[in-house]
Formats: sequence, structure tokens, C-alpha cells
Amino acid sequence: MAAKTQKVVVSIPPLNIRTMEVVLVGDSRLVVHAWSDKAKKMMLDKQMKKAKGGKEAKDPEQDYLESLYWMSPVGDWKKAKFGFPAIAFKAAAVDACSQVDGMTKVMARGAFHVGLSAADSDELVEIQGKPAMREDMVRVGMGTADIRYRAEFWPWRVVLPVRYNVSVFSAEQILNLLNIAGFAVGVGEHRPQRDGQWGLFHVANDKE
Repeated sequence: MAAKTQKVVVSIPPLNIRTMEVVLVGDSRLVVHAWSDKAKKMMLDKQMKKAKGGKEAKDPEQDYLESLYWMSPVGDWKKAKFGFPAIAFKAAAVDACSQVDGMTKVMARGAFHVGLSAADSDELVEIQGKPAMREDMVRVGMGTADIRYRAEFWPWRVVLPVRYNVSVFSAEQILNLLNIAGFAVGVGEHRPQRDGQWGLFHVANDKE
């Protein structure tokens, strides 16, 4: 005789999800360096062990244009809008957990999300500011010197859409994490996390 199955009714409490917009104001220049199609192709060719051609002449203007995260048609300066990966700000806040007593990175990763869509890992938040080209000497590979042409924004600010679980983190805790992240971690090139001083920011106050 077959055993009878018993139905069990399970009550799952709804998640307490809220949203807010957070304005971050830059405290030092933001230097961006998006992966260009050319750089991606070179990396893929290397992994596929393709033969290399001659080294192309450096084009500072093209390198500058390709370092930007375009939110408008590339090269259309009249309608130009530029962004930065939303996930970078969350990553900075998660790293800042190591400086806050009682918070863990594991907890923070699931407690809030930055951006309008959690499914879009490439989502950009618009940078409010005008880009300018900068020239920097850098060390690559085995200490070989090279010249890099990248875009910098100064001054700059961004508005972050944030979704968070109130049962885990409060809005005040998230704002505090972002504030600490802006000082201790930063975003973009040569940030404090990479032994630099660029990409610093703070949560805007009422006057800002």
C-alpha cells in the first residue's frame, strides 16, 4: 500500500526591499580606462596564440576616446554622455566592510545592489562632469615604460540608484559604507585600493 503524502503549507515572509538615490561627489580626479575593442582583440589573439603583426603607431586621440565609457554614440560630442560601471561603486563599498566593525563582505554583497538592473553587470551610471585627456607615464610588463592617454573627470559627481534589504542593512549603514569607500577604496585608475589617490569621493551633504 502506497504511503500517503501530506501537503505542507509554508509561509515565506516577503523581502523588505527599498530604493534610494545616493549622490556622490568627487574629492579627487576620476581617471577612466574602458576596455577598447582593440585591447580585447589583442588579448583574445594572444590567448588563441595568433601571430602578431607589426606594432601600430600610437594614436593619443583614439586612445583617449576609447578610454571613455560612452552612453551616447561614440564621437558625438554634441550629445555626449559618459558613464562609469555601477558595479565599481558597490565593489568599493563591499571592500570598505573590512574597516567597519560587525560588517562582513559576504553580508554586504547580498544586502544591497547599485544600479537599476541587477541582471546587467555592465550597467553604467552617468558621470556629471566634462572629460579631458591626460598623458601619464606608466610601467607595464617587466617594468617597461609606456605612455597612456586616458580621460579624466574633475570635478565630477554621480547619482547612484540603490536597492537594499532593510532587514539586513539600513540606509544609514549603506551611506556610511559608501562614505568610507570613497576615502579608503575609491574607483577608477590609481585609486587608494591600488596605492593611488585618484577616484576619491564622499556622500553629498544637504548643501551639495
